[in-house]
Amino acid sequence: MEKRKLSFWQIWNMSFGFLGIQFGFALQGGFMSRIFQTLGAGKEDIPLLWIAAPLTGLLVQPIIGYMSDRTWSVKWGRRRPYFLIGAILSSIALFLVPNSPALWVAAGFLWILDASINISMEPFRALVADKLPQSQRSYGFVVQTLIIGIGTWVASNLPWMVSQFGVSNSAESGVVPMSVKVAFAIGAFVFLASILFTVFTTDEYPPEDMEEFEREKAKKNNFIPDILNNIGNMPSTMKKLGIIQFFSWFAFFTMWSLANPALTEHVYRSPAPIETDYNMSDLSEKGAYDIANTKFQESSNSVGSAMGVYGLSSMAFALLLTLYTSKRNINRKYVHMVSLLLGGSGFLLMNYASPESLKYCFVLIGFAWGSILSMPYAMLSSAVDPKKMGVIMGIFNMFIVIPQIIAALGGVNFVSGLLGEEAINAMTIAGISLIIAGLCNFLITDKNAIRYQEEI
Repeated sequence: MEKRKLSFWQIWNMSFGFLGIQFGFALQGGFMSRIFQTLGAGKEDIPLLWIAAPLTGLLVQPIIGYMSDRTWSVKWGRRRPYFLIGAILSSIALFLVPNSPALWVAAGFLWILDASINISMEPFRALVADKLPQSQRSYGFVVQTLIIGIGTWVASNLPWMVSQFGVSNSAESGVVPMSVKVAFAIGAFVFLASILFTVFTTDEYPPEDMEEFEREKAKKNNFIPDILNNIGNMPSTMKKLGIIQFFSWFAFFTMWSLANPALTEHVYRSPAPIETDYNMSDLSEKGAYDIANTKFQESSNSVGSAMGVYGLSSMAFALLLTLYTSKRNINRKYVHMVSLLLGGSGFLLMNYASPESLKYCFVLIGFAWGSILSMPYAMLSSAVDPKKMGVIMGIFNMFIVIPQIIAALGGVNFVSGLLGEEAINAMTIAGISLIIAGLCNFLITDKNAIRYQEEI
């Protein structure tokens, strides 16, 4: 079926739900480690507490991709039912996470939150390939990245923003500050509202051959054999992109899980105080703890705001790509390579950053993030069977979650430990990993994936 070209606003509407998804991810990525530390976690424990994120992605995304490929409703389409279910569950989880009474409860809610976000997110990637002709795929993924950048910047600054309106940024020992609770509640509302906007403004194409679709749907459910078959028959380009994704997402998982302890300690000189180091029955020591805790919470807000800059720069990067790709083709391979090298440099420069200059490190990281969210998917979508786009996107997610699982199970602690005990070493490892990912782009040789040429 010949797919017609869509206008900017049609692509915007179909991608708008990503604003809410990114609110969820940015609040999780920017403040989950802070919540864990507030509830008593040591910085060496944080990567393992984060294991929910990659594990739920590994389990949920291939399943949702497979199911959405086999779903069709005249009223709701193929992907939109999953957007809506994920949005409802995510909004509930976002509200509950900062209100957790104990560390294990917060870790449990993270499992629910991440699984729910994945239910919404995976079909959005497939929707671009479903709706857009080949010549607009890069454009479509870049528009998604533009919206993601907006969501990242706003959500990352939410605790600081609400504190400017008088919402308290301090709390008793073991209690998450009200500024974080209000920020997560706003995120829950935006998540649901933005998904509803896409659901009610976007339609979907029916399966090209409805009879064949119904026959396939009626067949015995061969989910596991089908998944294994698709893994075994991965196109060469998909495998090579997987190597790039491995090192890219190892770097970003390291940032999400350890940037707060690393930067509050190294850049702001305000590490999280450990309650057992203070005699809380002594008023003077309790006062010293409260002062240290307030400084940590304030510096955590500053780290969150600085991290938000990577969303802003990824948005600017995506806007430039949007303007360019709407008129002409780009060399996806070299755009992605240069972007990752710039991002890696941003991580390495954190070793020398001051509170004032830290944001410039995240500007560079934003270029990498903007490319990671668009170029690999644009290259992949030009190299696989469009009828299997949902399950392929789900399988491709393995190259995202496996490095995160390795990092969470001790990989990042082990590798950064080789450089010393300072928490900032984790950011150095993230930089090296992202530079390796950039250089791996030389492996991509499929001309159709690198630069799709519209037929004349």
